[in-house]
Parts: sequence; C-alpha cells; structure tokens
Amino acid sequence: MEKSGDGVWTTSTDGDRKGQFYTFQVETEAGVSKEVPDPYAKAVGVNGLRGMVVDLAQTNPAGWDADRSPALPHPTDAILYEMHVRDFTIAANSGVRRKGKFAGVAETGTKNREGLTTGIDHLKELGVTHVHLLPVFDYYSVNETVQNNAQYNWGYDPLNYNTPEGSYSSDAYDGATRIREFKSLIQALHAAGIGVVMDVVYNHTMLGENSNFNQLVPDYYYRHRADGKFSNGASCGNETASEQPMMRKFLVESVLFWAQEYHIDGFRFDLMGLHDIETMNAISTALHFSKPDIILYGEGWTAGDTPLPEAQRSTKAHIGQIPGVAAFGDDLRDAVKGSVFDAKDRGFVSGKAGMEESVKFGIVAATQHPQVDYSKVNYSKAPWAAQPTQCVNYVSCHDNHTLWDRLHNSNPQDAVATRVRMHRLAETIVLTSQGIPFLLSGTEMLRSKNGVENSYNSPDAVNQIDWSRKTNFRSVNRYFKELIHLRKKHPAFRMSEAEQIRQHLQFLPVSGGGLVAFMISDHANGDAWKKIVVAYNANRTPVNIDLPQGGWKLISDGNRIDQKGIKPVGGVQFAVPALSAVILAE
Repeated sequence: MEKSGDGVWTTSTDGDRKGQFYTFQVETEAGVSKEVPDPYAKAVGVNGLRGMVVDLAQTNPAGWDADRSPALPHPTDAILYEMHVRDFTIAANSGVRRKGKFAGVAETGTKNREGLTTGIDHLKELGVTHVHLLPVFDYYSVNETVQNNAQYNWGYDPLNYNTPEGSYSSDAYDGATRIREFKSLIQALHAAGIGVVMDVVYNHTMLGENSNFNQLVPDYYYRHRADGKFSNGASCGNETASEQPMMRKFLVESVLFWAQEYHIDGFRFDLMGLHDIETMNAISTALHFSKPDIILYGEGWTAGDTPLPEAQRSTKAHIGQIPGVAAFGDDLRDAVKGSVFDAKDRGFVSGKAGMEESVKFGIVAATQHPQVDYSKVNYSKAPWAAQPTQCVNYVSCHDNHTLWDRLHNSNPQDAVATRVRMHRLAETIVLTSQGIPFLLSGTEMLRSKNGVENSYNSPDAVNQIDWSRKTNFRSVNRYFKELIHLRKKHPAFRMSEAEQIRQHLQFLPVSGGGLVAFMISDHANGDAWKKIVVAYNANRTPVNIDLPQGGWKLISDGNRIDQKGIKPVGGVQFAVPALSAVILAE
C-alpha cells in the first residue's frame, strides 16, 4: 500500500475480486504486526480471521428493497423485548427446525408440543414492538468451524464490528451467507410489525494487544493508565477510546452502516458510560438524521474506573446532555425486586419497606415531578432524565437472575402462587409506568435459568427458552398479552414529554407502606379514557385506597384485564387485592 494524504494508505487492484479473502499486516516502530482483518471489513470468513470481498447488493434477500421498518412516533411507544438468537429457538420444544440460527428465528408457523405458538408468531401474539437482539456482530468465543457447536456465549466479546456472527449462520465460511441470513431475519421481523434493536459493544474488544485495532495502529484506539497498560473500565481487560477522532469516526460510521445496510431500527450501547458525551451526541445526530425514529439507549454506567473524566462520561446522570438517547433505570429495577448486588435482597414486590419513593421515581420515568421525594430514592437523589423518552424501565435483563429466579432466592418460603403474584405485580409496574418498558424474553412465561445468575457461557439447558412454560403458565402469558395491548391502546401510559407527566399524573394519598397509587387525568396524551387510576399493593393483605369522584370501572383486578370493564365500581373506596396491581378508568 502507498501512503497518501492525512495518513491514509491505499492500494488498487484490477479484476473481479468478489469472494476473495484478505488481511492486513503493517510494520511500525514496534515491529511487524500479525495478519488481521480490516477493522472496517463488511464480510469475514470463518471465525472472523480474514476479511472477504463482498458485493453487498447481492446479499439482499428477495424483496429487500421493499422492506420497511415499523413506524415509531415516539420512543415511549416502544415495548422492548430482549432476546438471544440461540436461546429463543434452541430448545427441543421450540418447534423450530433451524435451531440456534438467524433462519430459525425467522421461521413462522412454529408451535410447542401442546400446540401453542412459539418463535416469531409468539412475538406477534404478545404484541411487543421491538426485539432487542443480544450481540449479533462477529464475536470471538464460539468456534464457527464446528457445525451445531454446543458452545455458548452471549457475545460481549467483540471481534469484527461490521459483520454478523457466523455461528448463527448456516455457512460460517462464506461471509455473504451470514449477511443474507441476518437480513432475512430482519425482513421477517419487519413483516411481523416488529422493529430490531442491535446490542452493540464498542466499549471494549475481546482481544487487547492482538486486536485488529491495536495491531494496525498500536495504542491509538484504547485508553491507558499512567503506567502505560490498558485501562479497564469495562472490566474486560481493556476499554476503547471513543474520544480519539478516528475511534469516534469509526463508531458513527459503524452504526450508520448497520442502520442503512441492514435496516436496523435501534441500538443498545453496552457500558455507554465509557463513551464520551461528544461521541454519543455525534452518534445520535447522525442516526436521527438518517432515520428520525431510531431508538437509542444504553447502560448509563461503567464497570470500573476509567481515565475518561467523570464530566465527559455518558452516564445516566448526564443523559439530559444527550438528546435522543435513553439510559436504563436501575433505580426502579432494584426498588421493585431488590439490589442486583445482593441475590437475596428484597424489593417493593417481595416485602422490603421504604421503596415507595423509588417506585414513584420510575413511574415518572426519572423526570422532575413535584410529588417525588428524591431524598428517599434508592440511588438517584435527583431526576436524571430530561424527558420520559430518556428512561428505560425494567426489572430484569440477560444480566443477573431472571425475575422468577430472583423471587425464589429472596422469598424461598413463599408458595409458587404467591411468587406468581409478585412477578405479575413487578412487570405491571414496568408496563404502566411512563418511559420506555423493557422485558427479558420469557418473562411472560416466568422464565427460569435454573438459578444461574451470570449465564454468559452456560449451556443451552440453562439459557434456552423452555416453551413448555407457556403452557404451564398460560394465565400469566395471557395477562402479559392483555397488559401489553392495554399500554399500546392507551397513550396516557406513554407520554413523551416531562411537562405532560407533571400536568396529568398525580400521586394519590395512601396510608401505610407497600402501596403506591396514582391518577392520570384529562384524556392525557389524547387518551380515550378521561381518567385512569393505577394502584400497586405489595402487602400480603388487601388495602383500601380512596377513589377520586367519578364513574369508575375496573379494568384490571391483578389477574385479568378487560378494557371494556370487568365491573363498575361505586363508592369512595376500593380494596386493592394483596400483591396485586389494579387499574380503573373513567
């Protein structure tokens, strides 16, 4: 290659090189590098060891030009469903033929052994708006040369950022096949009315010294400690330096490539706190210009200390400085079920006292509200979201225990039926709060990982979705479906501006702990219902709430939901059942 202006090295070649593989090797002051792929490579061979020349137009499935993303007027209209490609289809009872593959997730007409829908048809039936796919870029830890390899990983060990993972493909040796099959999956989800969010992990790489970045431009793409060693804010051995101009350029161009070439609808940024605010704003600006209804969110924290100054970190405390980007609300997560740092700690639904203000904080999506006492919120002593579109509410995700396993840990003495009520109450809080709701795949059927907390490399027996649970917990699955439909039908639950929440959402006075109630008034956000009352009772006995004047009807009694009304409600008080959420409307 020859050096040209601005430090760019170029070469040109004659003839059709499609399908040929290539690597780079450079000579620097440190010596001659290893052979590595182009960090910008759009296609790679098996195990990502070589770049591959590809004609991307020829990777498009039939009808790709007509593929359209589902509309998303506001981020708060999204209902996110986090899933892993392999988990979703690998179980023997999934009814999927191409288990563990992109193509398997795209299959329709699949059923479990009892004849209930599975796979993509289950997602349509459930009503979620977006699937959040755990890493599907090319990652390091699974050997792609072994067909039907039982080896498992979540994929937070990046190798090649701009090409799909080969172990999810029917042919990992041909770089074009994995591209075509991933596009076909996206196309199938779009046809089902479901958007696609990619989980992206730009904050670190699996390899440090031997990474593609470091072999070609030693030390440039990473942060270092004072002693010259890699800094480790990701707790994975290294952290990338988003503030470096070429790293920032790489991040912006990479997400744009995925959005434009693959029709991706959103991105979740792993350890977003390690990215500097200027870079996240550059990403948000570029993506929103290309696709105005893109949805962007991330982890608003780091995993360890970092040389990046605190004021420059894209943490949840600074999310108000990054318009168009949301952060996960760990305040509500731990308030509802207990701290993730103590596997037996209880939360609001499982019997811990003093969590009411933290739950209220989540209900208003971490925004400013005059009725929240921020001094009593578990983590954040001030609102951090400028708008509800900047807060993702959740109680479980791939990290830590599933909600069902957590409730078993914290409340082992309780009967299954009692824990089912806790579980339903917890997710009702998520789906009736303002902000963006986020669900772990399988939570709608009480997903268990056999008690394993950090299952990043656990076998399929631990991680797989067991589709028999949909049959065994049919009433829970039906409740989730009705609750999701309720949220989608009623815009009062998904206001897009903080001022709307302050105007229309009022917390009701309650007596005693373990009880939170609020009213949404005046056809909020154009809702057909004039007024809505929601009450969460985490007590083991029914508790009365005082009802504002009105002609109320009971919409949900905590077990079932009927938007036409289960029954009319008279009087000035209403008894909220134990361990339940109720919804009333006028």
